[in-house]
Amino acid sequence: MRKIQEILRLKYESKLSHEKIAGALGLSKGAVAKYITQARDQGIVWPLPQGQDLASLEERLALPSERRPATGKAEPDFFQIHVELKRKGVTIQLLWEEYVATHGAAAYQYSRFCDLYRQWRQQQKRSMRQQHFAGEKP
Repeated sequence: MRKIQEILRLKYESKLSHEKIAGALGLSKGAVAKYITQARDQGIVWPLPQGQDLASLEERLALPSERRPATGKAEPDFFQIHVELKRKGVTIQLLWEEYVATHGAAAYQYSRFCDLYRQWRQQQKRSMRQQHFAGEKP
């Protein structure tokens, strides 16, 4: 959502072309043109009025939310799944079977469950915690 505000600022305040805006924000020229056209059609002016926040701007532009659409399926607790997978003898299929037993018809199929877990895992930041005690390492 912040990028839309930046697009409008660069277009109307800095007078940049769509191509330069796209390069600066890492978007396609078509996406920049789409957002500017939608803003113009909705009568959105720059600078934004004082009372207008980003949520109302998104609502006026009718932009799709970044969240997944509601599917009526029960969302698994991927953090808990990740923790459980570290235990010996626990597989993702076993965790999926427990998930299905808990949620019944509202559960994802196995392949979708694995895909969603893989997507969640890729979004997590990698870290390696190390404890250093004084005088142990030179």
